[in-house]
Amino acid sequence: MAPTSPSTIATEPATRLHVTGIPPVGEVMDLPDAVVRHIQARRLRRSDGLVLFDGTGGEYTARLDTLEKRRARARIEAFSPREAEPPVAVTILQGISKGERMDYSVQKATELGVARIIPVISERCVVRLDTDRWAKKQRHWQAVAVAASEQCGRNRIPSVEMPCGVDDALTAVAGLPGVIFDTEGDRAAHQLDPASALATLIGPEGGLAPAEIQRVADLDWQRIRLGPRILRSDTAPVAALAVIQTVIGDMG
Repeated sequence: MAPTSPSTIATEPATRLHVTGIPPVGEVMDLPDAVVRHIQARRLRRSDGLVLFDGTGGEYTARLDTLEKRRARARIEAFSPREAEPPVAVTILQGISKGERMDYSVQKATELGVARIIPVISERCVVRLDTDRWAKKQRHWQAVAVAASEQCGRNRIPSVEMPCGVDDALTAVAGLPGVIFDTEGDRAAHQLDPASALATLIGPEGGLAPAEIQRVADLDWQRIRLGPRILRSDTAPVAALAVIQTVIGDMG
């Protein structure tokens, strides 16, 4: 088989999978149970191609060497250092919304290149859980980010952290320049200041409370207009990231 070039390794029609413990090129690895189930659901066959990545950078082409009912093995064929990360690392402080809206926000933010997601329990957040259930939600959202990374071609997975309050979230991004998008912003989107990393705060279904907006204003975050329309909690992170990636990222 001819070597696969870095420019084609991620575009060939192969299933992309996140796995850990990928061995050197030429060796064979046992795939974990969850991956085996995914392969079976996709109705793959022995000798079908795969693209594997472990989240630390780059990706491997592989081929199914063994495929049984409860077991699959892949032979590692080549490594490419290909990356798909934008030049600006964005941390989203995402107000937690109900049900699938939060899943959608995590999924689309991952596709648009977010580096880090901090779920925020803000004043108007309608979701209230105990610590154990928040931990379960965090694991679920991290899995959503993994699946989105597999689909969109990213080789580094954004971290989804444990939910916290607004003050703790702002402390977690202390030192980063910040931007908040609202209808009363004093700057247009094209005036967004260049940065290699920044943070942005997105409200839940009920929006941010005045005190929370003031808390951000006291930090001298940029306030950017996105037009006169009020965006839903799951639309806002998509719009915010699209603007950031277009103006100072890799979508312009």
